[in-house]
Amino acid sequence: MLHGDGRLSQDIDPTDRSPQDACGVFGVWVPASETGAAEVSKLTYYGLYALQHRGQESAGIAVSDGARIVVFKDMGLVAQVFDESVLNTLRGHIAVGHCRYSTTGSPTWENAQPTFRSTEDGGLALTHNGNLINTLELAARLEPGQLTATTDTEVLTALLAGARRSGGDSSALGRTSPDDAAMEILPAARGAYSLVFMDERTLYAARDPEGVRPLVLGRLERGWVVASETAALDIVGAAFVREVEPGELLAIDENGVRSKRFAQPRPKGCLFEYVYLARPDTTISGRSVHATRVEVGRRLAREHPVEADLVIPTPESGTPAAIGYAEAAGIPYGQGLVKNSYVGRTFIQPSQTIRQLGIRLKLNPLREVIEGKRLIVVDDSIVRGNTQRAIVRMLREAGAAEVHVRISSPPVAWPCFYGIDFATRAELIAGNLSVEEIRTSLGADSLGFISLDELIAASQIGKDRLCRACFDGEYPIPVDEGSRGKHLLEVANTRS
Repeated sequence: MLHGDGRLSQDIDPTDRSPQDACGVFGVWVPASETGAAEVSKLTYYGLYALQHRGQESAGIAVSDGARIVVFKDMGLVAQVFDESVLNTLRGHIAVGHCRYSTTGSPTWENAQPTFRSTEDGGLALTHNGNLINTLELAARLEPGQLTATTDTEVLTALLAGARRSGGDSSALGRTSPDDAAMEILPAARGAYSLVFMDERTLYAARDPEGVRPLVLGRLERGWVVASETAALDIVGAAFVREVEPGELLAIDENGVRSKRFAQPRPKGCLFEYVYLARPDTTISGRSVHATRVEVGRRLAREHPVEADLVIPTPESGTPAAIGYAEAAGIPYGQGLVKNSYVGRTFIQPSQTIRQLGIRLKLNPLREVIEGKRLIVVDDSIVRGNTQRAIVRMLREAGAAEVHVRISSPPVAWPCFYGIDFATRAELIAGNLSVEEIRTSLGADSLGFISLDELIAASQIGKDRLCRACFDGEYPIPVDEGSRGKHLLEVANTRS
């Protein structure tokens, strides 16, 4: 009924938002005989709730009862888009869901997901986490007027639906299967894509040959789940089975799970998932994200020691690394900043006067804790530096004797074309300044970033199996800014 990839809300300081991932995806299949009135839609709702950190712009769920697909989506958080009455109307035994942050295509309802396409023998609903880098090339395969949104996800959906109409192997019922269409289309897609999609009878999951963005398979007591992170499996009571392999397509129906290989795997998982994107209670490649972040803090303390009285995190992103730093340095850990969890994003555009209050809208210092203390402030990353600059100033105003900044990632000096909304290289502070120049800009007494080698060692994954492009500029899937496929609006306009 409603069908479509964005952020409606406005950060307090739009010039210095945190790095944002493209999206969270979720899918569930249960036997038609086992499902209640709206069980899969509610499981999907809880799964998306667990993945809300990956995108807060829009949310959507598509459900199939075996005969038709119904899609409901809107702008806003998962809890704003769905309530009990809406979920009760989404009846079926297969569902896919999505929460979005726009890295390609504008933040509009049309670009929300799941995207939907009617086919000659039914329908196709698709969700996507990641970013393609050859969107324009793929869009050139479509006829004028075929695009109704301005995203790479829309192009993929249209191509898959078109392939179902134009050919592929047919089943005994004369239907062209989406997995045949996927086997035809996906080898031509370049970039990052973790896909969860469905027709009326089958749930599908696919991951790009590099496996840049995460995707996992879980087992319900009766049924199956696919999700961006293992934390979402935990929330719905699914047992982790395995990761979806790079270059693999899964099909899930009453016959179980079938696997096909559409490309040879070339694993290059995103290293920044460990730094910031994933929930700390998620596991990636068998390694706990929380354990990795604590270990990064320990290594950071050994690489950049300093005499101090207290280690404090920038809540909550810097907390695990701050715990590890304090442990390794033998310096007390404490809470020096209090976060207002309800102010991070607002629908009200702040005036210039309000914006000048800066970070105090989100964080406020505990003066009695930090006054007269030499502080080590641990954060996960620096993008433009505005947030850290404001924190240093605020801590000094609250009476800190010294402020030493420690960052649990290397300098972010290169943009991401695979699904993280980093600024351009010109806007990244580490793309233009040395570490000492950044320290001076922040007003800190000292500044230390963990080295790339130490971050990789903490992840316990081989360097050759990780995408590190935002740190070292080595892109595993060759790309240039002119062909990165992030600006599809012009394509949609010229081809309609």
